[in-house]
Order: sequence, then structure tokens, then C-alpha cells
Amino acid sequence: MAGRIVQPAPGRAAVLAEAYAQAVGSTRRRTLTTLAVVLVLTVLSGLMAEVRPLVLADNIGNVTAYLGRTLPHLTLGHLRGDVAEWYWGLPKWAALLGETLLMAYLATLLGGVAAFLLCFGAAANLARTRAGCFLARRCLEVCRTVPEIVFALLFVIAFGLGPMVGVLAIALHTAGALGKLFAEVVENIDMKPVEGLTASGASRIVTIRFAVLPQVLSNFASYGLLRFEINVRGAGVMGFVGAGGIGQELLVAIRNFYDTDVSAILLMIIATVMAIDLGTERLRHRLIGLEGAR
Repeated sequence: MAGRIVQPAPGRAAVLAEAYAQAVGSTRRRTLTTLAVVLVLTVLSGLMAEVRPLVLADNIGNVTAYLGRTLPHLTLGHLRGDVAEWYWGLPKWAALLGETLLMAYLATLLGGVAAFLLCFGAAANLARTRAGCFLARRCLEVCRTVPEIVFALLFVIAFGLGPMVGVLAIALHTAGALGKLFAEVVENIDMKPVEGLTASGASRIVTIRFAVLPQVLSNFASYGLLRFEINVRGAGVMGFVGAGGIGQELLVAIRNFYDTDVSAILLMIIATVMAIDLGTERLRHRLIGLEGAR
């Protein structure tokens, strides 16, 4: 009958049951071993980093107390006047925030161009030689490994204070980060169009233009927009080392204990990043939709 269940022989059933029990036991041992290793590494990391939960619990109230001091005193009866007093420096802060946005935009543009030029040499499927691929990847690693603040400090020593220092520092880090992402996108392309153009005698530039770019351009744009959002936050920190932008004014407010100014500036930065995130998200979705329409 079709619905009849065939029972294995008694000896075969015992062998299967034993094999299943061994597999389950082996999986359980690996899981417990992994958890034990993670726990030991977590404890060792906490000890080496001097993470003290009791100290954190005793002093966490200081953080909330400081945040409470940064909040302005707003009343319904004088709300307009209270907000005007809170944002007394709005014209100056808006100008500095605009400077920060321009720094992030220019740094993203310069870093994106550098990443675009290097990514094809760093991609294993398009690199002409292994040595060239190795050098391109190491160059990108250096650019993204060195923190932006370190680059900014070096450029401050070389060129002095100013927004240019922040632009150069963020651009270098952007080139390294985007270069890696771009190279990974290039390595995932379909190589058949590349092989077809190469076989027909097309040059490298023509092959990249007509066989590679149509496959990767939307992803390049998506990563570039995401990096611009990240660079806006990075440019806001550049002011801490004298590289211009709203970060410098924020540092002054923190050092001089202008508590309400700190919350006002932070709120402006947060609102700006949220607006950029919403705009770039819509643009990325549109790019994906256009790509699917093809």
C-alpha cells in the first residue's frame, strides 16, 4: 500500500539511533565549547579594558544628570521666547553646520573619485597583475585603517587650522572605505560581458565602461550616499582638532559648560543627519527601482 510505513530492521534502527545521538552530542559539545570560549574571552577583554560593572552602575546617574542640565527650561506661557533664548546663536550655528555639510560633501566626492579609480585595480577579477592588486588593496587598507582624527592632526601640523584639514582627512578615510566596498562589488559582477568585449579587442577603459559600470553603478551610488551620511557625522567631530565646522563650536560649549548650547547644537546635528538619512534612503530606493525596471 502507498501509505504503508516501512520499518527498518532492528539492527539498522539501532545503528541510526546511535549515529543520531552521536551527531546531537557532537553538536551540543561544539555549542557549549563555543559559548565557553566566548565567555572566557569576554571576561578577559573586560579585565584588560578595565570595564567595571559596579563602577558603571554607581556613576551612570552622572550621565543622566548632565543630560538633564543640557535641557532648556521651556514653559508654555513663554515658549517662543524660551526657544529663542535656547537658540540664541542660530545664525552662527547654521553657518557652521553648512560648513560641515560642505566639508562632508567635498570629502565624499574626492574620496569617492579616488575609490573609483583604485577599485578596479583592487578587484581580483579585473586586476592586470597580482602585484598591482596587492598594492592597490594595501593602499586602501592604510587609508581606512588610520583614524580620521589622526589624519586631521597630521594635516593640522602641515597646513594649519581650517576646514581644508577636515576635508583631506575625511577624503582619505572615505577613499579606503569606499574602495574596499567598490572592489567587492566589482568582484561579484558577471564576467561574460567582460570576456566578450576583451575577446573582440576592446581596450580596458571601453571594457570597464560598457561591461562593468552598467552592473555596478547603482551599487556605487548607494554606497556613496551612505558614506556621505557617515561623513556628515565625521565632519562634525573634525572641529575638535581645529578642522572647522560645527564641531569646534560644540567643543567650545562643552569646555565652557554652556550646557543648553550643547543640547541645541546636538539637536541641530541630529536633525540634519536624520534629514540626510531620509533623503538618501529615498534616493537609494529609487536607484534600486530603476535598476529593476531594466
